[in-house]
Amino acid sequence: MALRSKRVYEPAEASDGHRVLVDRLWPRGITKERARVDEWARELAPSAELRRWFGHDPDRFRAFRRRYRAELRAHADKLADLRRRGRRGTVTLVYGARDMEHNDAVVLVELLREGDRDE
Repeated sequence: MALRSKRVYEPAEASDGHRVLVDRLWPRGITKERARVDEWARELAPSAELRRWFGHDPDRFRAFRRRYRAELRAHADKLADLRRRGRRGTVTLVYGARDMEHNDAVVLVELLREGDRDE
């Protein structure tokens, strides 16, 4: 499965394949032309409450991952759709966070890859 994540502030490339923005809010300072997203999956973003609680604090990432995965259970159909798309070609989940190791896209990629092994 060809799934990966990338900051929306990095240049879009043809190798990104299908680009999916996974943030609830549009990233600051980015035009739609520059973002070049094929899809905006707001429903897959963490809830506002969870996002505020996490605050991109790496010390809270383990708990964030657990809570966020629990929230994602309500979106099984959308996750299955992304897995199917990832089997056919590259899917790049784009996000606005500065921290490239502790963000929702990292958790989503992990979850999508795990689900693919189960199917």
